[in-house]
Amino acid sequence: MKILLTGGTGFIGRELLKLLTTHEVVLLTRAPERAQQLLTHADLGNITYIADLDAFHDLNDFDAVINLAGEPIADKRWSKGQKQQICDSRWKLTEQLVELIHASTNPPAIFISGSAVGYYGDQQSHPFDESLHVHSETFTHRVCERWETIANRARSENTRVCILRTGVVLGCDGGALAKMLLPYKLGVGGPIGRGNQYMPWIHKLDMVRAIVYLLETEHAQGEFNLCAPHPVTNKHFSRTLARTLKRPHILFTPKWSMKLLMGESSVLLFDSIRAKPKKLTELGFRFSYSRLEPALKNLLQHQA
Repeated sequence: MKILLTGGTGFIGRELLKLLTTHEVVLLTRAPERAQQLLTHADLGNITYIADLDAFHDLNDFDAVINLAGEPIADKRWSKGQKQQICDSRWKLTEQLVELIHASTNPPAIFISGSAVGYYGDQQSHPFDESLHVHSETFTHRVCERWETIANRARSENTRVCILRTGVVLGCDGGALAKMLLPYKLGVGGPIGRGNQYMPWIHKLDMVRAIVYLLETEHAQGEFNLCAPHPVTNKHFSRTLARTLKRPHILFTPKWSMKLLMGESSVLLFDSIRAKPKKLTELGFRFSYSRLEPALKNLLQHQA
């Protein structure tokens, strides 16, 4: 396949490229030279680097588009300007890609576009799947809902659309787990607040395997929860992480302190999202890591 990929230098994109070495990839990146240096592990001469889409009037030459680009949502406090950056980085590029698909007489057969389980917001301890429809004014829902709406405009009899409602992707080279490792290694890690909020997690290998599975499964379309079949509470996650690292687990982080530190974005830590990947498993996808402890042991085998 010839694939147009955005977000290829990000945490998920770097891992995904390892599975796309037999495909021709055109990678959209703001810094092509830096990207080329960063991706030596995955570039077997099959990647072309471009800085913008200005040279394209359509996407007739592409078999697929994978859109993973977006300003990290948890890296900074949600000031008015940062919220706008989070939105623009997702919505505007997705709109541009959809316009190019519409302009194509032979459009890509599939458009895979990112989203997040933040679409659902706080659902307390109730388990749910992709059939849950949410109407909310929360920031995370508004970001995801519009992002998905824009991406779904690409759907036609010639182009199927798959939306990735991504959970907490676990890996030691980026994402939430990498940020958590130091305090846990020092023996001061612990649950946040009471720790009863559910975390929809997924091993980074399963994350990218699932994307390739959707890419290659010709009848796959719609919204997919990209998270393992067994979400856990923050307390369970914390205890399992400490045990895997052979560290004590006696402290906790007060909820008020994280609200003070993070402001409105603290909802990313406290919203309880017990999402299940029903559509993905019904499609036939099999997780390599469906349970948390084996997933953490695999990722942390050289960390303890």
